[in-house]
Amino acid sequence: MLTVSKDSMVTLTYDLRLDGKEGEIFESATESNPLFFLHGAGLMIPAFEEQLVGKKSGDNFEIFIPAASGYGEINNEAVVELPLDIFKVDGKVEEGMLTPGNSIPMMSSNGQRMDGIVVSVEGETVTMDFNHPLAGEDLHFTGTILEVREATQDELNAAYQTGGCGCGSSCGSGCDSGDCGDGGCGSGCGCN
Repeated sequence: MLTVSKDSMVTLTYDLRLDGKEGEIFESATESNPLFFLHGAGLMIPAFEEQLVGKKSGDNFEIFIPAASGYGEINNEAVVELPLDIFKVDGKVEEGMLTPGNSIPMMSSNGQRMDGIVVSVEGETVTMDFNHPLAGEDLHFTGTILEVREATQDELNAAYQTGGCGCGSSCGSGCDSGDCGDGGCGSGCGCN
């Protein structure tokens, strides 16, 4: 029986809790909407992938990932103040866009896409938080491996030539196909 290793396609279910084993479920991938990804392609949190190595179809798993090995600790330098003008189109800010808690896709000065969370708006200044939504959180996964199989050449090509797509559940990987859930990578499944 094939086991999880580099370049195997893995399909699994999971429950993610942030408050330890007994905490409330933050996110899930179910049998009807599982997570599937190419192992070793860099689409998942490395610590998540490492702890799946050697598992086979039908195996249950329990994975604990401390914040530092997951999405990192909270970086205070990722909370920045921006001028209100950069949010205006034709001299106006779209109604409701700058509501605290809203996620806004933005672009860095070097063209990198980043999602920022509106923290506050005071006068002509907008405070945005560019930390990953799960930064500072310890991640506790429990789940079951549904299938492990060899990846097709097309899947390997897609992952290594275009950045791939480890889709399923509500876990977006930022792929361009549009079928990767919310694409916001706010999930604990490790989508990067």
